Amino acid sequence: MTTKLKLGIPKGSLQDATIALFERAGWRIYASGRSYFPSIDDAEIECMLVRAQEMARYVEHGALDAGLTGHDWVLENQTDVEYITSLTYSKQSRQKVRWVLAVPEDSPYQKPEDLAGKTIATELVEFTKRYFAERNIPVTVEFSWGATEVKPPTLADAIVEVTETGSSLRANRLRIIETLMESETQLIANKSAYANDWKKQKIDNIALMLKGAMAAQGQVGLMLNVHKANLPAVLAVLPALNSPTVSTLSNSDWVAVNTILEERVVRDVLPKLKAANATGIVEYPLNKVVL
Repeated sequence: MTTKLKLGIPKGSLQDATIALFERAGWRIYASGRSYFPSIDDAEIECMLVRAQEMARYVEHGALDAGLTGHDWVLENQTDVEYITSLTYSKQSRQKVRWVLAVPEDSPYQKPEDLAGKTIATELVEFTKRYFAERNIPVTVEFSWGATEVKPPTLADAIVEVTETGSSLRANRLRIIETLMESETQLIANKSAYANDWKKQKIDNIALMLKGAMAAQGQVGLMLNVHKANLPAVLAVLPALNSPTVSTLSNSDWVAVNTILEERVVRDVLPKLKAANATGIVEYPLNKVVL
């Protein structure tokens, strides 16, 4: 019988981005219909779709060996799990999200202390309670089932809400007065599972491949040939991830150069390489970069 790793995939806003990341890392996950058990092309992994808000609890209790969820939800649930690696991606971008304290644009509140005695709506209830309690600011924190941005000023005086760009808050005429925390996706593991040699190796391998896929995003490979006399000029215009690889060709007067750079700079770098007398310039896509 094949040993299985029980892996939690976040259901909801992170689901598509997570499945896409796994595909770039080498695993195809097929989530279809209403099933909470998507298939995966790895006989050693058993997937389950779980809300990110609940993932850490199921991992801590051992229902799942590992899972992906935001650092914010680990803190909200105060769970005791093993942090394996950070994966900075969200539903819209490759940047961290922020949980912010926001108030109506025309309100008099300028700082958290101004909300003493007021009501705050949020999905991040326990963390928000601890945040204000640590600062000795008495507030009432209410759980919000959604559409949190529309609650001030009628249903709440302020909100604590997650944002990537702040555009939704601005669209609802809200003003950020404090950032409570930054968060990013984490691969976490059950501590007992991670103490098992086979599961630890499997989890570490998944982390390695996911990190490699993340590192490759926005990067391309570039290879070219250049006469040795022109090599310094070529190297001077290459913004390399690491030192470029330079290898001798069959014609000892020429060398091949191989490097990695950000895709967005290629349009500026390539003409400079041509001007530095590089030839046979080839740009190629990358699936993974393992550092």
